[in-house]
Amino acid sequence: MIALARLRLTGFVRTGRALAPVLAGLLVLGVLSGGGRAEPADAYGVSAVVLFPVLAWQTKILLDVEPDVQRRMARVVVGPARERAAGLLAALVAGLVVVFVALVLPWPLGGVTAAVGPGERSVLVGVALGLWAHLLALPAAVALGALASRAVTRSAGYGVAVLVTGAVLVVVLGLSGSVAPWLAPPVMATARAVTGPVAVGAGLLLTGWAVLWTVVALTGYAWARRTRA
Repeated sequence: MIALARLRLTGFVRTGRALAPVLAGLLVLGVLSGGGRAEPADAYGVSAVVLFPVLAWQTKILLDVEPDVQRRMARVVVGPARERAAGLLAALVAGLVVVFVALVLPWPLGGVTAAVGPGERSVLVGVALGLWAHLLALPAAVALGALASRAVTRSAGYGVAVLVTGAVLVVVLGLSGSVAPWLAPPVMATARAVTGPVAVGAGLLLTGWAVLWTVVALTGYAWARRTRA
């Protein structure tokens, strides 16, 4: 499975398909960082939201790089479960690279400040909260990108529709006062939470919510892959 994940990552990079989401992510982070200095937690909370569709798009591109015939051969050789897991693992690794860049890039661009005033949180706490926000968004973004992949939708148009609809619903359903916030991962809720004091109970609730949503989405992905085998 590790070898298959490495193969998919290699194909993603060598074919140049990684360039589009990388440039999109850098553009988004550059625009955010150019808007002025902010506390780390505030800046990272926003970047986790705006990078969510980029991470989902990157996942879709990565999973779509492999030809259908090659994917079916891999399914026969390593088994359906390992074949799916290898793709998700490759997407997760690629997403972790984006998260790392998102945490580091704002500093040289002047998007965050290390100055701490009275009553403000320390830089380390802000960075830790920002890392938490990105790590909650990443698995959900990978799940959405997997649901939009060609292996599930069978069509580029349907794939884009799933990707765009999912990204829009994450924002709309995540707004304060939403009637059904649980239908979307807590990307918006986490961004709001990191701007203020985060209680341990609230943090655990948001983490459990993100994990549960991701599990349900990946279960749907596995079911769709089995029915379309």
